[in-house]
Amino acid sequence: MRIYLSLSKNNASVSFQYQQMLTGALHKWIGKNEAHDDISLYSFSWLSNGRVKDKGLYFDNGSTWFISCHETWMVKKIIEGVQKDPKLFDGMEVKEISIKEPPLFDNVHRFSVASPVFIKRRQEERIKFYYHSDPEASAFMTDTLKKKLLKAGLSADDVLVDFDKTYPNPQIKGTSYYGIHSKGSVCPVIIKGTQEQIQFAWNVGLGNSTGIGFGALN
Repeated sequence: MRIYLSLSKNNASVSFQYQQMLTGALHKWIGKNEAHDDISLYSFSWLSNGRVKDKGLYFDNGSTWFISCHETWMVKKIIEGVQKDPKLFDGMEVKEISIKEPPLFDNVHRFSVASPVFIKRRQEERIKFYYHSDPEASAFMTDTLKKKLLKAGLSADDVLVDFDKTYPNPQIKGTSYYGIHSKGSVCPVIIKGTQEQIQFAWNVGLGNSTGIGFGALN
């Protein structure tokens, strides 16, 4: 299930590294619970409609932000939390909430991304990032999605994820999260699977660190 939040404009410059503040707002609303686990069954987009000014971002006409959750309890917690305290940061607050159920998808579906897809793996004593052009990316995205499907008690059989290799303008974008810089791919993805598997991916996102703002799907 997906929650769309309409936000008011800001009254102070928003840091380019605002994802950590989005994460803070989300966990303020849901409180302390199992959503803090290392495998997140939710994802969220980056903010829309920002413009660069004075070494920061301004949202003159407000913004939109969506949060997608596999588990219904989390949706309820977020809505209750927003109603109690709609404030985010730098003067922005939630003005309106709407909810959308997962759409029906074909067994092969192409998604654009609402935040970069971040892929990382430990290689001996260091962490390596992988991008849309790396041949290993498909296997790693598929593996992470399968782990989440199994954690949710769903079938992971035959699901497959890959970047759209025909997309003409893929980009690599990143952000710092409490001083740790991470980069991911802004490139459409193609998922092959059952209706249930693809709807699940629409909710939980792809790749690593969906719980801090990476890998959300449009």
